Amino acid sequence: MARLASLLAITCIGSAAALLAGRSTLALLPGPDPSTPTGQLSLMQRWAPDPALRREASLLLAARTGDAPLLQHRLLRAQGWGTDPLAALVLKRDAQSVSALGEPLAAEQLWQQLQRRFPTVPAAADGLYALGQRQPVLHQRLLQRFPAHPAALAAAQEAPDPSAALHLARWGARWPGAEERMRRRCQTNKPPLQARERDLLAGGLGQLGDGAAALACLNGEPASPASQLAIARSLLRGTDTEEEQAEKLLLLLAQRQPTSPEASEAVRLLSEGNSASSLAALAQLPPALQSSAPVAARRALAARSPAAALAVLKRWPSDPSSWELQWQLAREALLQRQWQQAAILLGEPNSQPHQPPLLASRRLFWLGLSQWHLGQRQQARQHWQELLRLHPGGYYGWRASERLGQEGLVLGSDQQPQNAPAGDRSTPAPLQAAPWRPLSSGDAQLDRLWRLDQPLEAWEHWRHHQQGRPPQGPQELLLEGRLRRAVGDHWIGLGQLEQASLRLPPAQCRLASELETDLHAPAFSPELNAAASRAQLPTALLAAVAKQESRFSPTVRSAVGAIGLLQLMPETAAELAGAPQSETALEDPGRNADLGARYLRQLLQRWQGNPLLTVASYNAGPGAVAGWISPQLHQDPELWVEAIPYPETRLYVKKVLGNLWSFQQPRRPICPG
Repeated sequence: MARLASLLAITCIGSAAALLAGRSTLALLPGPDPSTPTGQLSLMQRWAPDPALRREASLLLAARTGDAPLLQHRLLRAQGWGTDPLAALVLKRDAQSVSALGEPLAAEQLWQQLQRRFPTVPAAADGLYALGQRQPVLHQRLLQRFPAHPAALAAAQEAPDPSAALHLARWGARWPGAEERMRRRCQTNKPPLQARERDLLAGGLGQLGDGAAALACLNGEPASPASQLAIARSLLRGTDTEEEQAEKLLLLLAQRQPTSPEASEAVRLLSEGNSASSLAALAQLPPALQSSAPVAARRALAARSPAAALAVLKRWPSDPSSWELQWQLAREALLQRQWQQAAILLGEPNSQPHQPPLLASRRLFWLGLSQWHLGQRQQARQHWQELLRLHPGGYYGWRASERLGQEGLVLGSDQQPQNAPAGDRSTPAPLQAAPWRPLSSGDAQLDRLWRLDQPLEAWEHWRHHQQGRPPQGPQELLLEGRLRRAVGDHWIGLGQLEQASLRLPPAQCRLASELETDLHAPAFSPELNAAASRAQLPTALLAAVAKQESRFSPTVRSAVGAIGLLQLMPETAAELAGAPQSETALEDPGRNADLGARYLRQLLQRWQGNPLLTVASYNAGPGAVAGWISPQLHQDPELWVEAIPYPETRLYVKKVLGNLWSFQQPRRPICPG
């Protein structure tokens, strides 16, 4: 009997040790993620010994169900156990599922349970919003507890209280409908606005680009430095009169608070102006601000002095205004074919270690071309090869590859001939969705939400913890850009990724590789692939134009009335379709892509496959482009692009063809180690 008791004790101890060892091993293994096959997730959801792993599998499976609330409910019920914040997410998703199934009482019970158990977790904001439909006092609690959460912004937008406009101005000026609420609050002034409230509303309107409405809202009251900057930025994009107003605001800000960060930004904006009045305003700055890189660069540019430019580069080698000065004067020398002068400016050694890879690639390409024309062929090749190691994607990656006799763009159809050899680049593959990658934010909860294919929850978690603070530096811009794109906000998301690429330190090779991946992750691939196939067009070309035209935003509209993914004018769309097209039809990604692909095919045929003329015509019109054709188009096509008289079209051509190059074959920097 004693031996039996000992055997049982040993067995229990061994089982417990095995269980603990098994759990320890599971903790060390990476959890499931969006790349895990559905079959494997289903097995995990049913049979995994760790209940936390079963919950993760349930959430991933629920994310794949689309609009199937019954299936989501079956996957998520009984998974809201414990104190882990994931339980809050399960309760929220399950409440939404049963609500969609027409069971409001069951949904209310789940929302209440969420509020009781997890009052400070961001998922609870949705519960306060849902319960607040019947208990308005809960909406006030929502605004106080989670002010920047999308649920709070939705509640503020719906609230009849005039003070809700102030909440939107502070926490979500870009929220749909916020602009109208802020403008109406300024105009009615009932109850009367205090000076700080006017400042808050004016700053919000300035963020949205309505400088005139912002100034009217101030009604003569002084603005805070942050609001002054927001208003001035919007006015700088307006009429000549508005530009003069902006310059006065910036000068006043710099004079009154010369040591503030806002004053430094005001000086930078003044220095970027092209008018004589902006140059005159710089002379009225306090002495300490006059002795700064932006002011020195602006004066060197006005004097068109290469010697002064080199002096600025030597004194402020890491300042963006120095790099812009270097490029502007070098560009003038290049257009005049003054190769030696361009090589001296672009070869200034002080600026080389400091420039972000994107700007360094531009400098390396043109330095190489200058050396090529000076007969220094070996040095030119070395600089182009260095460019391809540093930043192989984009416009200058394409041009360097062409100049070195390597790969070029492919403008044939994606349709693969039956006898085409494998890997034949003359028939590029259709676009594919980018594979899932970890977020690697450093925030464990944020990274877990991303891993469990909960991008909306990840975005709301980020917004709540940022508390309205804009992203700082390239890493935060990259992170927020990825989150925004994941929830469908490609317009701001891609804009933030582009900002990150312009601020990236040169030593951050791996971050540069991530940026290149995210900048050229296509959206609406099925629609673009189908439209390109019907038009016998490479999908990458259609995607390249869509990225530049709308940043993959189907409902965006231009100031002149262009609509949708490919920014089609209604008249052009009607001509292509043979019948008028409604605005709703043009906002449909598939329909817009179809018509845009037809137009691109027409342009390609007109210009016999020339990518420069085709893309320039999409922006400026074929009539204008026909007047720009010269022998330089074939002799030095890069100079032909730089000589395009429309600055917008000049940039457009480089952006679109750089997109095309990066879409057709992903190219990443070669990182050491």
